[in-house]
Amino acid sequence: MRTRLKKINIALPGLLFGIILFGVICQAVGLFLVTDKANYSVGLWVGVLTAIFMAFHMAVTLNSAVERDVKEAQATVTRQNIIRYLVVIIILGILMTTKIGNPLAAFAGIMGLKISAYLQPLLARWFHEPDNGKTE
Repeated sequence: MRTRLKKINIALPGLLFGIILFGVICQAVGLFLVTDKANYSVGLWVGVLTAIFMAFHMAVTLNSAVERDVKEAQATVTRQNIIRYLVVIIILGILMTTKIGNPLAAFAGIMGLKISAYLQPLLARWFHEPDNGKTE
């Protein structure tokens, strides 16, 4: 599975791991701090799934952008970025109007993408293939 993810983007396995790890940590902390645990959990995991979608979408967008000339690549990346953020706004809007999940918890789950991106150098070391004892 990790090999298939690396074919899409070499940083994707670590990014997804960081998003899920952040979600698990937020879930554990939330169990002690919130009163409506079910609403919090639904919102949080909707946010985590949204962050996972965003990570995949960014990886695919970057792959398609590198195959284009500069001007076309910029237009493609900008268009796809707008689509990603519209999806986030729609999901948060649905959570706010239906009240099936906490939109603030969903926002925290979405921010797992940012946290994971900042921790990417550390996570990359954990996901680095072993060198079979070879040293440089």
